[in-house]
Amino acid sequence: MNTLLLTLLFTLLAVCWGLIIYHHLLYPWLLGRLGGRHTRRDDTAPARPDWQPTISLVIPAYNEAAVIADKIRNVASLDYPADKLQLIIACDGCTDATADIARRTAREPECRQLPVHIQDFRENRGKVAVLNDIISQLDCDIVALSDASALISIDALLQASHAFQDNETGFVAATYKLLNPGSQGEADYWQYQTRIKCNEANLGSPVGVHGALYFFRRTLFRPLPADTINDDFILPMQMVMAGYKGVYLLDIVALELEEASLQMDEKRRVRIAAGNLQQLLRLARLTLPRYKGTAFTFVSGKALRALMPAILAVQWLLCCLLATESQMLLALSILQPLGFACAALSKQLPAGMLPGKIETLFYLANGYRASFTGMFRYCVGLERGCWKSVSKDTR
Repeated sequence: MNTLLLTLLFTLLAVCWGLIIYHHLLYPWLLGRLGGRHTRRDDTAPARPDWQPTISLVIPAYNEAAVIADKIRNVASLDYPADKLQLIIACDGCTDATADIARRTAREPECRQLPVHIQDFRENRGKVAVLNDIISQLDCDIVALSDASALISIDALLQASHAFQDNETGFVAATYKLLNPGSQGEADYWQYQTRIKCNEANLGSPVGVHGALYFFRRTLFRPLPADTINDDFILPMQMVMAGYKGVYLLDIVALELEEASLQMDEKRRVRIAAGNLQQLLRLARLTLPRYKGTAFTFVSGKALRALMPAILAVQWLLCCLLATESQMLLALSILQPLGFACAALSKQLPAGMLPGKIETLFYLANGYRASFTGMFRYCVGLERGCWKSVSKDTR
């Protein structure tokens, strides 16, 4: 191998390693330092102190018979004026008793004061089609979207309405918590994501929200393309591009009750990875300097996360090509696939059997393996936004 080609390959490898280190270590550190310096104050005077918005809470549901009753009871118990709130259950071609159970629950004494509207669509068309139909017909100030399997903290609507008293606020993101994490790795991952979201919001806006619960101004909604995968990213970030900001509130909690199986978690991560690539292509304008802190977090966080499976694959190929030039690179070319294989095999072990840090590393490795699959599926046209409930299929 000639000297010029060797130099080029080593340079490409150094770039790949630099991006990997930056995304996983340097960026979180920088974000913590910068976000801590720009912490938003919550004691600023609201623009309209007497304004209490009307809220429509929309729950897209596909075969949620096991959880829909508890969800309705949860919403009925929320601390918000009944005449300012309505609940809409959008059954997307359910093949179980979701709609019937919802109707019975809505007639229970503790739920009767809550206006509940059940839209029972006969055909399963996907979450985005349901959202486009329902939200376009709403006449309210604020739309809240929530998963059927996530319980909402009792004062969440009051907290959100206070945030919307600022005319510049376009959306409000809730904090996502798991009642029963499937592994220590999953628990560590969501704690990490909470820290990242807080610091992102302090620099500009949270980069995307979790679909378990978020709020936005109805007037800012624009119908989404039918093939949208991650609606809970595309929708709020379109509002940022329109000049509005997002708010992330730790006091608003969406508590996930359902523990996903390993197979369900795998499908979810494959789908999200495909959506990450899609949103990078569709929201490329967010990289422009005029979006300031949000541009920095979008590029350093979401864009690099979407490309990271390809970066990891390229650096491994470079290690293989250069293995004859360095014993370290030879070792890395062997150890990397071995590590991913061990991570895949670890999914067969009972939870808690491995040390916590090892579980976290394996969870990350399995995530990138799923992400690579998601990227491939999106590039060849196999992931195009056909939504179903994560507990039954993919999400």
